[in-house]
Amino acid sequence: MNQHTDVKKFSHVKPGDTDYRGGGLRDFFLYRDLGIADATGGQVICHLVKANPDCPPEDGTGWHRHDCEFQIVVMLKGWARFMYEDKPTLVKAGDVVHQRPGIVHYLYDYSPDMEYMEIVSPADFKTVDMPPATDKVPPVTPWS
Repeated sequence: MNQHTDVKKFSHVKPGDTDYRGGGLRDFFLYRDLGIADATGGQVICHLVKANPDCPPEDGTGWHRHDCEFQIVVMLKGWARFMYEDKPTLVKAGDVVHQRPGIVHYLYDYSPDMEYMEIVSPADFKTVDMPPATDKVPPVTPWS
């Protein structure tokens, strides 16, 4: 994991300063960098993630875990359905989820307007594919 650095950088990112872009961890999501990884010397990443309107849910993220020390998801708009180990969990706008380090999970369904803020430490965390925690994953909700 990251070594703690002496952070002396101030950061203030406004809505027009960064754009949503593809090419992040998942092709079916769009990501907006909020400048926190740079400001903290890689100790923390904070970005906005939203559904790509051209990519309705099909296979979701697949089962995985993150090699990190800390991760929270703050659902800003819409909803997403996760499997946290063998437990289906609906995360709606206003909900905050602390994903404990190493928890095996799977985001398998989401609304077209889904948008969340994700904060993870360290910024260069790794994602590791995992075997399914259960074979009982509910079906996705078709977009109309």
